[in-house]
Amino acid sequence: AATAPRILPTRLALHHFDMSYSLQLKDLWPSVRASLLCEQKYGALLNNFSPVDHVTQELELLNATDFVSEAPRKAQRSQRGATTEEAGRGESRAQEGSGEGRTVMQAETMTQAEMSPPLRASISSNIKCYTFPRGDITRFRPARPDTLGLLDYYLMDAASLLPVLALDVQPDDFVLDLCAAPGGKTLALLQTGVCGHLAANDVSLSRTKRLYQILHSYVPKEIRETVSVTSYDGRDWGQLEGGTFHKVGPLLLQVLVDVPCTTDRHSVMEEDNNIFHKRRTKERQMLPMLQLQLLMAGILATKPGGEVVYSTCSLSPLQNEHVIE
Repeated sequence: AATAPRILPTRLALHHFDMSYSLQLKDLWPSVRASLLCEQKYGALLNNFSPVDHVTQELELLNATDFVSEAPRKAQRSQRGATTEEAGRGESRAQEGSGEGRTVMQAETMTQAEMSPPLRASISSNIKCYTFPRGDITRFRPARPDTLGLLDYYLMDAASLLPVLALDVQPDDFVLDLCAAPGGKTLALLQTGVCGHLAANDVSLSRTKRLYQILHSYVPKEIRETVSVTSYDGRDWGQLEGGTFHKVGPLLLQVLVDVPCTTDRHSVMEEDNNIFHKRRTKERQMLPMLQLQLLMAGILATKPGGEVVYSTCSLSPLQNEHVIE
């Protein structure tokens, strides 16, 4: 009897995304689909524990820019543009009124812009991640060691920094990275230079080994000693370590819950370890439940006044909004 042709996991993943994301994203899906299928562009997270001035100069000569420091400037320009547009509309509406009326209307518009919540730049100023402009497919050179053997930058998807920036770590905060491996976000948290203590946990022993490797390659010994690396099931964190972190006095516990997910780009590009492999069907179907359990564990681990940031590498509402709700 003839056997059915084997369908590659990447093909299954793309078919699944075509069916679901085309409904979710509508006209945006073709461009998003093309992005997922393009070669991944990396950002270079500078290692503040290594001399970086010459690295900064080198990257800027290549036309790379620090997207973290650029973001507030871009937001301010956008805000000023919106304010100017609103003021123009207001002036047009007030043309039949007095000059005083126009001045008041413009002043109100400016006040609203000035009162907008400030961008969180406090910790961002310590994190520097260089990227090439859109359309520029230049690749970063491999990281190089300094005189102490620490590598000068870490190549990662620049979007992976967003959860770290959103966490807004403050000086001496106790921070938990609940699903930490392979270690890019853990390293980014350390680049803030303000963590009082950092717990990096991941259920996978093999991935935890990768986390150790990254810490040894980028972080000096005295800083590594402020990091606790564990390999617990994150769902059980409260029973295993939660009590310890609740005894830290006035310090707050900030929790990053970067959960396992379908990792959309990997799913459409790589056959190895692909969650759309048929033998992993049940695991994939159970992801939202696992994600919810990890999020609940992160919330229960957080002291009053602390913050929890939940993140995925997926566009799926089932793994994002529905888990939060």
